[in-house]
Amino acid sequence: MSPSIPLQEMIRAIRSARTQCEERGVIQRECAAIRAQFRQSDNDGRSHNLAKLLYVHMLGYPAHFGQMECVRMIASPRYSEKRVGYLGAMMLLDEKQDASLLITNSIKNDLSHSSQYVQSLALCTLACIGSAEMCKDLAPEIDRLLRASNSYIKKKAALCAIHIVRKVPDLGELFIPTARSLLAEKHHGVLHGAVVLITVLCECNPETLERFRKTVPDLVRIMKSLVTSGYSPEHDVAGISDPFLQVRILRLLRILGRNNEASSDTMNDLLAQVATNTDSTKTVGNAVLYETVLTVLDIKSESGLRILAVNILGRFLLNNDRNIRYIAMTSLQKIVGTDHIAVQRHRGTIVDCLKDPDASVKRRALDLSLALVSASNIRSMMKELLVFLSCCPPELRAEATSGIFHAAERYAPSQRWHIDTILHVLTTAGGDVRDETVPNLILLITNASELHCYTVHKLYRALLTDISQQPLVQVACWCVGEYGDLLLRGECQEMEPIEVTADSVLDALETVLQSHMSTPTTRGFALTATMKLSTRIDDNVDRIRSIVSIYGSCIDVELQQRAVEYNALFKKYDHMRAAVLERMPVIERNSPGHRNGDSMGDVIKEAEVDKVKRREPPLPQPPATQVCDLLDLLGDSEESVRAGPAQGGTVTVQSTNTAKPAGEDLLDLLGGFEPTPLAPVTVYEKNGVTLTLGCEKHSDSGVTVTLKGCNSSDSDVTSFALQAAVPKSVHLHMKAPSGDTLPAGGLAHVTQLVLLDNPSKVNLKMRIRISYSSGGSSIQDTVQIDSFPGLS
Repeated sequence: MSPSIPLQEMIRAIRSARTQCEERGVIQRECAAIRAQFRQSDNDGRSHNLAKLLYVHMLGYPAHFGQMECVRMIASPRYSEKRVGYLGAMMLLDEKQDASLLITNSIKNDLSHSSQYVQSLALCTLACIGSAEMCKDLAPEIDRLLRASNSYIKKKAALCAIHIVRKVPDLGELFIPTARSLLAEKHHGVLHGAVVLITVLCECNPETLERFRKTVPDLVRIMKSLVTSGYSPEHDVAGISDPFLQVRILRLLRILGRNNEASSDTMNDLLAQVATNTDSTKTVGNAVLYETVLTVLDIKSESGLRILAVNILGRFLLNNDRNIRYIAMTSLQKIVGTDHIAVQRHRGTIVDCLKDPDASVKRRALDLSLALVSASNIRSMMKELLVFLSCCPPELRAEATSGIFHAAERYAPSQRWHIDTILHVLTTAGGDVRDETVPNLILLITNASELHCYTVHKLYRALLTDISQQPLVQVACWCVGEYGDLLLRGECQEMEPIEVTADSVLDALETVLQSHMSTPTTRGFALTATMKLSTRIDDNVDRIRSIVSIYGSCIDVELQQRAVEYNALFKKYDHMRAAVLERMPVIERNSPGHRNGDSMGDVIKEAEVDKVKRREPPLPQPPATQVCDLLDLLGDSEESVRAGPAQGGTVTVQSTNTAKPAGEDLLDLLGGFEPTPLAPVTVYEKNGVTLTLGCEKHSDSGVTVTLKGCNSSDSDVTSFALQAAVPKSVHLHMKAPSGDTLPAGGLAHVTQLVLLDNPSKVNLKMRIRISYSSGGSSIQDTVQIDSFPGLS
């Protein structure tokens, strides 16, 4: 190949190479020829050779040996060589290489050149590869060019100033006066650069926000002229006048109007005009509308304007473009907490998006649908979600089941509906539920004592139908073992009667034990259920004994141990079998999202305490000096708490030790192993709303704080919410509250758990913010808690 081969012929030769080896040979020969010509001092084809080298660089081959040639060509007085030299510098150099410092002086000289095109080359190169040192040296020159009369130079200088501010934020103060004056320009390119420059200045230095908020009227004027101007062939894009400038102005208005009512009021009318007059049938118009919606939702806009913005997002949901539907649901997801009612109007459209074939749209629709579930629409929304669950892709099932369980637990209209919903989910997607589903459902069934008969019949039928869903089988086995006597009676009026015998129940459990689909955990549930049936039915005890004895030599160690223990009950401790296998007591529920006021366990527990109080007279208080050491060994100390001011402010909780009757310690040995819980302390009491605090230390550094709100006034309290803050060294995790409404008269209360981890053992303090609506007015108070019952 000849050294003077033109660029076009080199490209043709490279493209005609049949193999990669042949292509490398062509490039190596040409690079050798270029190197030889670079060494010649009187080379007239330098720009020609550098252009070929840049093409080689674009193909991915090394071209670093051309860097110094770029520096020499930039210093050339000829424009043709400067142009290729600056292009080579932008492609072959970067700010980390020392060679880039060699062109600083050439760029400074070219910034003062008489030709606007040479100035443009220098500005583009500085904006592309300018290092922090170069920016500091050349910033005054850029500020000078921003004040020039040439719009072409101003546009380039504004883009260069943006790079300088991003690279060296401290230099932003230099461009603030010039940036404001550029808004008076008529040239759209200069306006675009000025708006972006102001945006970058505000983002890099929030202190400049107040100074640039004075430019909001100018920005509103420019935006109105764009919206109301007629057809301009120079700036028109699909019927929209310069949509790129409109989008940039809207983004800047969003920054300037955030958390500022005066600026927001100035731009409210403009935003309403843009939202109303912009054509939404084309993608360009949708882009402007989307930025308008984001601006409306981010500033302190009027309520009517926010509803208009939500309606625009609702129209986006009907668009055929999936990208537009996706960004609409993403935006609605962010505002569903603040504008819940407005988003609810588009619930039907959002639910329809669950049927979209696109996986991303379907996932966003699922998240938004779960966020829209409330106490008023729980039945209708749950039907749609259960239909979606039956046909949703596998990767969404775990998220769908978790969301359905959380919604059902929080807004369930009745316990039977709650149980039916969870069983439906387990039947449909039992293999995708989380591990805590089984104990949570067992807890729910235990507390619903009036539904035991209905639940055991329904689960038994599900067990006969399908044993592939392991969580469902585990709960069914547990219920059959606990309430097998109710199953055999056949007195369930809510369901069609079927004949259930002891043999058929044992056959079903044996099928689970022998099935290859059963996990070791499921077999453990089935074996325990079989053992419990020995006290629920009068006959077939020998069959149960034989079933249990088979698994005494099981390969699974856990199942074998359980079978051996059950065999010991039959042989050595048969007189204790009935007591050991009696029905589980009602479990006190202590989980997030639970309404403690509706807990059947709490009702039963309080009733039993009342019976004991009525039946047994109080024991006399012994002297403090009597059997002091013995009482201390048995854990005699009981924490009594004293609350400070309850009207907001600081609450100090002190604990004192009081002696407990000796008989209570002995009764505690027979009655339970947990210490007597401390009485909750009232930390807030105002407008009929009372907030109590109780805490329990569950580890060396872990504390569970229970906050309960109650309303004793004559009107309901809505939007009840709690926020908590602790010292930085303490880790805080707030569980979901059981609700947000406090009925009048103290009929129910809202519970929220706060988990604290204090590894540094600092003095534990907490500040709680209480917000609620009562009588049409919003109330917000703060409570400071300096000590906790039982911890100080």
